[in-house]
Amino acid sequence: MRKFLQRLLTKPVINLANKWSSRPDKKRVDKALTDLYQSITTDPGNSGQVIPFDAEKDKFIILSDQHKGARDGSDVFAKAAKNYLAALDYYEREKFFYINLGDSEELWENLFITVKRHNKLTFEREKKFLVRKAFIKIFGNHDLYWDNDPLAKVSLLQIYGEAIKIDEGVILQTTIGNKKLSIFMTHGHQGDLQSDGNWFSKWFVSDIWAPFQSYLRINPNTPANNDQLKTEHNKMMYEWSSKRKDTVLITGHTHQPVFRSLTELEILYEKQEQAKKDNASKAANELQAKIDKLHLKSARPPDFKGVLDTYFNSGCCCFDDGDITGIEIAGSSIRLVKWEYKGKESVRVVLEESSLGSLKL
Repeated sequence: MRKFLQRLLTKPVINLANKWSSRPDKKRVDKALTDLYQSITTDPGNSGQVIPFDAEKDKFIILSDQHKGARDGSDVFAKAAKNYLAALDYYEREKFFYINLGDSEELWENLFITVKRHNKLTFEREKKFLVRKAFIKIFGNHDLYWDNDPLAKVSLLQIYGEAIKIDEGVILQTTIGNKKLSIFMTHGHQGDLQSDGNWFSKWFVSDIWAPFQSYLRINPNTPANNDQLKTEHNKMMYEWSSKRKDTVLITGHTHQPVFRSLTELEILYEKQEQAKKDNASKAANELQAKIDKLHLKSARPPDFKGVLDTYFNSGCCCFDDGDITGIEIAGSSIRLVKWEYKGKESVRVVLEESSLGSLKL
């Protein structure tokens, strides 16, 4: 019966979830991001930290949206857990600074004590970064608990051995050549009417969606390489960032990886356009084949003229094939990376890479 219902209901349920899961309002998004950025820059330590860094020497990994759950049918993190642990082992060995960009714990569907019991290994790995003072934990809408629950400090003490401060955002600052660069990071739910502290959404997810999802074993997060055009929320994030001088914005929340303001599909379109200009017909045809796998063949190629490289999205750590994606900043470069399974091994794949100095801001 479950398999029959899966075939019958999975697609319409995911379409319904996508339709109602996000209701971003542009004015609210702009105001929320502006207020947070100003709060961090004018009063560091209140809403978040300002961290100067050496672009050549310092290394950061930004991961978001694990949604760690109870290892039941509604736990979208379960399949990706081994990739996440392998990634943390790698970044700890390489001495990266870990910025956890929110929705790390799924606390709309689960009690904290349940999440704690089923995710001990991930908390132990994260603690290694904390011991090195190389860990920042930012809250999202699904783990808003860390910011507003009076028991949050006790819970953090239980999983990390200390009651760490939870931030809403962080700003990295550096100089590339003679040019200053600020990298502003936050979860990205700000201004979303369905996510920004909305009690109804939390009730619906915990009492209606979670049991349904658990029974059907549905993970609505399609593979990382199946991205189409940017969501409305990501468009609004880009529009905000594009108006800020010498500033890059990195968020999570939408589960859609974005690099230099473009999704994977949009990057393919951009590369194909360049291949056509270079009269590289073979390369253009190969890119078209990849595009056909990701999108409708009849879709008109978007126009990317004038698009600035100001917005990035880390994607998520709960894709339904077990992949996770993230953003690396190291060696004066920024990369979109994916960790995927090759047999029993977890493998790091660089999807896109650009030097910080070459970004069009």
